[in-house]
Amino acid sequence: MFSWFHSSPSYTATNEAVLGYEAGSPERKELEEKIKFYDSQVHDVPIVVGDEEIRNNDVRYQVRPFDHQNKLAKYYYADKGVLEKAIKVSQEAHSAWERVPLEEKSDIFLRAADLVSGKYRMDLLASTMLGQAKNIMQAEIDAACELADFYRFNVEFGLNAQKWQPISTQESNNRMILRGMEGFWAAIAPFNFTAISGHLAGAPAFMGNVVLWKSSDTAMLSSYICYKILREAGVPSGVINFVPADGPVFGNAVCGSPLLAGINFTGSAKTFHHLWQEVAKNITNYKSFPRLIGECGGKNFHFVHPTANLQSVVYGSLRSAFEYSGQKCSALSRMYVPESCWDTVREGLTEEHKNMKLGSPLEADSFLSAVIDGASFNRIKGYLEHAKSSPNVKIIAGGECDDSQGYYVQPTILQTTDPNEKLMQEEIFGPILTVYVYKDAEYKSVLKLIDQTSPYSLTGAIYADDPAVLKEASEALRFSAGNFYVNDKSTGSVVSQQPFGGARKSGTNDKAGGPHYLLKFTSPQSIKTTSVPASRWDYPYMSS
Repeated sequence: MFSWFHSSPSYTATNEAVLGYEAGSPERKELEEKIKFYDSQVHDVPIVVGDEEIRNNDVRYQVRPFDHQNKLAKYYYADKGVLEKAIKVSQEAHSAWERVPLEEKSDIFLRAADLVSGKYRMDLLASTMLGQAKNIMQAEIDAACELADFYRFNVEFGLNAQKWQPISTQESNNRMILRGMEGFWAAIAPFNFTAISGHLAGAPAFMGNVVLWKSSDTAMLSSYICYKILREAGVPSGVINFVPADGPVFGNAVCGSPLLAGINFTGSAKTFHHLWQEVAKNITNYKSFPRLIGECGGKNFHFVHPTANLQSVVYGSLRSAFEYSGQKCSALSRMYVPESCWDTVREGLTEEHKNMKLGSPLEADSFLSAVIDGASFNRIKGYLEHAKSSPNVKIIAGGECDDSQGYYVQPTILQTTDPNEKLMQEEIFGPILTVYVYKDAEYKSVLKLIDQTSPYSLTGAIYADDPAVLKEASEALRFSAGNFYVNDKSTGSVVSQQPFGGARKSGTNDKAGGPHYLLKFTSPQSIKTTSVPASRWDYPYMSS
């Protein structure tokens, strides 16, 4: 096997460069050709257990969110029997894979990263654009750059984690090895980031574990391409099993197995609560205590101080709230603006709002597109109807939606006079930004309000040019966000630059994209080898 490593097992990763896709560029032409291919047919996505492709009568379809009568992919649901088979197959692969040196696993995942950023880059982008309604740039930074970054930086972090070794003495040699865990990991992926789906399954596998991967129904095609990339890169049969399934069926199967090692989850807090409860119910049946990793969304904020750069506030807030129709865990959802600045901020927001095109992601000038499915559309529509009927809320811009062809929701800016309005507290996961205007002199109490209003603690930003205020606000909001931004928007974390995750009801804050995340998937073993044989059982002081 070709090795990236020579004299010492080390590797330094760099972030994948973002391509521009300007009209007429080579990458734009290549992407347009690949879109034509994926747009021309319904693609078959099988269940894969080991090397066996399974197709049954429980057929489902992934549609284009912006054209929901148009099918993109045909896939199948694994039932309880198939899931139990996947667990069995994973255990057959476990021993050999767990013993593969991390240096050899690194070769595989670096090869996978090269396939992501090279050979399959346009496949990932085209399937993400068509299936998840991302525009070119959102697909590029997700499906190509972030996924490649995850795999490459995991190699760096994993190899570095092996470098620390215990202290040895003249009498004993001491060392530490990082083993994979007994049993299997369940990877439960969301729709909104192809990279997260590929990483939720890839990270535990890289550290020597075997995985059952449940992709989101609305990101099936792009996730399947990720799976095929990992297999082509050299991940052996049975190490990762691709098992689309009904949520409760999958949850019951994995939580009910004595071999569950852990759950790697991104999704709603409600679902994570349920999984945690199911694990607790079965705790006495497990071979080991399962580990749970969860990233569960947020109610993310921008706090604006009177000293803020208001142009930066306007542009940053529009991007953070409306890129990918607000369907990012980190998306701006609530904003606090001082009275003295509101007229300027409102004018900037509404003027720029007029230039934002809501349309097909295949049209290069679309800034945002349809939300992911009918359930999401109806939930967001309910919040818009509430806004129209509430005496505390005024629509500043947008406010309409239409699902006749695609699940389209206008980017919407609301103003509320009640800082405890449910629009300021509940996660919407759509293109709705609610603004509360506060009196300038009350900014200190507003900081406390921000911290206490929402049960989440994922991302937040403060905009101010006064150093004393920045320090004060940072302290007041210390526990309000796992990813905290100063004079920048609340979205856009980059692997190894801003490791991502939040606390409170936002999750377990294990920081994917950082060096500590991978340790969750290991079972370390300390090994002592003694060179001096024992010569007595008692201690000298015991003799008279």
